[in-house]
Amino acid sequence: MHLIAQDKILRVERLKKVFRSGESDLVLFDNLSFQVAKGEMLAIVGESGTGKSTLLHILGALDRPSAGDVYCADLQIQSLSEEGAADFRNREIGFVWQLHYLLPEFTALENVAMPLLLRGQPWKQSQDRAMEWLEKVELGKRAHHRSGELSGGEQQRVALARALIVQPKILLADEPTGDLDSRTANAVFQLIAKLHHDQQLTSLIATHNFDFARRCNRVLRLQNGVVEEVAPESLPA
Repeated sequence: MHLIAQDKILRVERLKKVFRSGESDLVLFDNLSFQVAKGEMLAIVGESGTGKSTLLHILGALDRPSAGDVYCADLQIQSLSEEGAADFRNREIGFVWQLHYLLPEFTALENVAMPLLLRGQPWKQSQDRAMEWLEKVELGKRAHHRSGELSGGEQQRVALARALIVQPKILLADEPTGDLDSRTANAVFQLIAKLHHDQQLTSLIATHNFDFARRCNRVLRLQNGVVEEVAPESLPA
């Protein structure tokens, strides 16, 4: 078991991901190495197809690399069994995707409560906690509306509340504002930034939006299979 410095919550070492494409191998990225300190908000930028989503999947134990290692605190993620990886995701990671993936037959309240219910917590306790989180994302008055009755921005707020109700240490967000108009996207990003601060999260956000990336503590650019750190203020307007 390898330990990392206390303030480094994630360490990525020589990460490689290869996909089989017909008769040849497609190397998505190779030899990626970086660290993320506890409490940082890190943007990952790069064109479509460069591997941003795949990288987040690997960091969140949803996928395995072809080579290399990811450490979360003192835990080597690649050493986990399928059951161990599921437990790690449930305890440590909150996910928000470009698509909200809300269950359409359930209300906003029920969607947010679902992670607690799946842990076996009583309905009343789960409901009360879900309502607290809907208030945090300014949707308390929409608690009993189904997802189809909510706007795109409201749906993403519900998805954010659902991701954070389990009090994860790390938030992984994959283009969380990609399907929203600019005004709504800005409001959702401001909410993510506020919750990042209030909940003392470590957040990794894959985004095409350089304006949002500039507001993060650090920016990593994924390009041509390699990653480089760039100054947030150096990103084009």
